[in-house]
Amino acid sequence: MSDLLLVIDEGTTSTRAMLFQPDGQCRATRAVELTQHYPAPGRVEHDAREIWEKTLAVTRAVIDEAGGAEKIAAIGITNQRETVVFWDRETGEPLSPAIVWQDRRTAATCRDLKDAGNEPMVQAKTGLLLDPYFSGSKIGWAMANWPEVRAAGKRLAVGTVESWLIWKLTGGLHITDATNASRTALMAIGSGNWDDGLIELFGAPRGALPEIVDCAGRFGETTLFGAAIPICGIAGDQQAATIGQSCLKIGETKATFGTGAFVLSQAGPTPPTSRNRLLSTIAWQLDGRRAYALEGSVFVAGSLIKWLRDEVGLIGSAAETEALAHSVPDNGGVYCVPALSGLGAPWWEPDARGTISGLSFSTGKAHIVRAALEAMAHQAHDLKTAFAADGVDWKSVRIDGGMVANNWMAQDMADILGVCVERPKFAETTALGAAMLAGIGCGLFADLAAASVMRGAVESFEPAIADEDRAARLDGWRAAVQRVIAVP
Repeated sequence: MSDLLLVIDEGTTSTRAMLFQPDGQCRATRAVELTQHYPAPGRVEHDAREIWEKTLAVTRAVIDEAGGAEKIAAIGITNQRETVVFWDRETGEPLSPAIVWQDRRTAATCRDLKDAGNEPMVQAKTGLLLDPYFSGSKIGWAMANWPEVRAAGKRLAVGTVESWLIWKLTGGLHITDATNASRTALMAIGSGNWDDGLIELFGAPRGALPEIVDCAGRFGETTLFGAAIPICGIAGDQQAATIGQSCLKIGETKATFGTGAFVLSQAGPTPPTSRNRLLSTIAWQLDGRRAYALEGSVFVAGSLIKWLRDEVGLIGSAAETEALAHSVPDNGGVYCVPALSGLGAPWWEPDARGTISGLSFSTGKAHIVRAALEAMAHQAHDLKTAFAADGVDWKSVRIDGGMVANNWMAQDMADILGVCVERPKFAETTALGAAMLAGIGCGLFADLAAASVMRGAVESFEPAIADEDRAARLDGWRAAVQRVIAVP
């Protein structure tokens, strides 16, 4: 029997397939970009059919490179969270565009629900806040505004992206794992079940929702690639990265810098309660037992660099940013608040919009690019302050995601956070976490501790900035944020 683990890593801007050995070595990878659709300001959509077709193509390519489906022990799936797909159970075809996690079309709905006094109840049940980020309000909006979704009736299936992919891979299995379910605002994270009160609050169709399952196990199989391959691991991308970074002890913290930036601190078997507008979420569920995490979510990280490249034309590639940041001694007084999709934690201001401030005739391209990179550390420091106020004091941070290949940014993160920053030599920890779960599900590993052998070596960045320089940077950042929102 083969022991190769195939991971489908379906992100916001790309979908990829990766092949892992049990020792964590990546044998093969294939990736393709996904089209981003912006039908109106604040609206972000994907084509679920494109997601499936491109996922199928990269998966088939990796399986061919492995020598065939019989070489694969199991599949693990990780995905962009909160993005919602609506499809027809009978035809297996999408009924509408997928509403992406970045989408803000339900800001007014969430504001009305909050004004009506619903947020304390929602937070107590779900660990989340009332914000368009989460899936529940997106589902309710689609039911109210897209006739083809509403008219589907019992034929309607609704799920986040991993549910869509599993349905297509298996020919009709409708499941979601506990980590993705915990991001919908429809699940009570204490019980691990869908909550009828929340479903009614958001106007979601109860019968269209998937069954909630563990993150590891034998969930079904796909026969699309010539031989049956079991699907044995499922987790949302940030939880998968937490597992891939081996944050298994209470207080261990990871920060992923991809399209957005997401920080999770391991909280153990009891759901944490935040008084500083952080989120409680399920880190994983195995054998019906849940581990929880405290999370801070930043909406714009790598997508800011993509915007500078594709829309503004300031850079030709993301790789240019490191040299540009090094080319100037400081930011020249320029600060970038990247609220292109609103501000996430700890502000939760969906109507905020991005700014670049402090411009003068002495400002050059390098200053603006450096300010964009500095915004990553500034946003992380806002989260560090909120985590500390909730009793979680970061001793170190394990970073990952596409942005952290930038050595300048990794060092700046250590400087501004004032703690050691660890970066794994293999940065694709989201895919690695899904591989670990698949390995547990198919019996290659007994548990997460055993699967952690896959993580591999890390390198460290220590703070190397004077306290007064750090304070000055943060004072400038706070002033820039105050120009965007009314800070309490």
